[in-house]
Amino acid sequence: MTTTSREIHLVRRPQGAAVPDDFALRTADVPDPGEGEVTVRNLFMSVDPYMRGRMNDVKSYVPPFALDAVMQGGAVGRVVASRDRSVPEGALVTSGNGWREAFTAPARHVQVVPDRDDAAAYLGVLGMPGMTAWAGVEIVAPVREGDVVFVSAASGAVGSIAGQLARARGASRVVGSAGAPEKCRAVESDFGFDVCFSYRDGQPLRALREAAPDGIDVYFDNVGGAQLNAALIHARMNGRFALCGGISSGYDGSAGEPVTALGMAVGLRLNLRGFIVSDYADRQEDFLREVGGLLEAGKITARQTVFDGIDHAVEAFLGLFAGGSQIGKVVVAV
Repeated sequence: MTTTSREIHLVRRPQGAAVPDDFALRTADVPDPGEGEVTVRNLFMSVDPYMRGRMNDVKSYVPPFALDAVMQGGAVGRVVASRDRSVPEGALVTSGNGWREAFTAPARHVQVVPDRDDAAAYLGVLGMPGMTAWAGVEIVAPVREGDVVFVSAASGAVGSIAGQLARARGASRVVGSAGAPEKCRAVESDFGFDVCFSYRDGQPLRALREAAPDGIDVYFDNVGGAQLNAALIHARMNGRFALCGGISSGYDGSAGEPVTALGMAVGLRLNLRGFIVSDYADRQEDFLREVGGLLEAGKITARQTVFDGIDHAVEAFLGLFAGGSQIGKVVVAV
């Protein structure tokens, strides 16, 4: 019997910062599964900063969201009906079919994962954000024993894990930045960073020099702009930069602070490398083995901010850019 699902549609391309009127909550039919298909009731869906870029009709590494259609994103859910033996009813699965309460899709479009009480971990520490952090400190800008490491947006889903993995690899000092004092307190107390400073004071170079007076060896960059400039100026010889994101510019229509210190990369022989997590999909088992083991051993702390209900999904997403109180991975319980 066909059921219904509430889902979020993009109805207008944002001009500058996204606003609630760019979205609509609509109801759609969820048909029974056909041969080789499954029906999934989502438990949690993910909201992530990269999704803002997909709202623009421009060429990028992923296609833009279509207007007047349900959006997409990571989700974890339970199979409630199946016509494929490889994905049985009751299985816990991950998919790219977030922003909706339920869906029917080919079984090959979902991935069965082991059952766990904290299923939302598959959207955070054991999902795309966790693997992004792992790839950054393992492959892109490998952290070595004794390194001084700086991580921007350290209270977020990626940064909080990147700093902890740097520590597990023997970093002698781990410095973070965040957007508010209460977030910095969590970065230090919950995630074990040596020190965290608020970038909103407008003096990231001064703050970084105070936090790491002898310079930095590795920078895990989630924001670009002024903090990237500060890291370039304060880097040690042969430093490594993992360029993961640039949320300081573009999402609100502004250009952000220009990066003017790239000349430092020449004299200091810096390695600046941009990356997308999908570049390392073939290393997923390595990631899960290491990070899963650290998580089970209690050597990594993974915090979540949970919004309750699909009708709060837009609020959860917009909060990523508003400097709110979210800490760790932001998910919506649907």
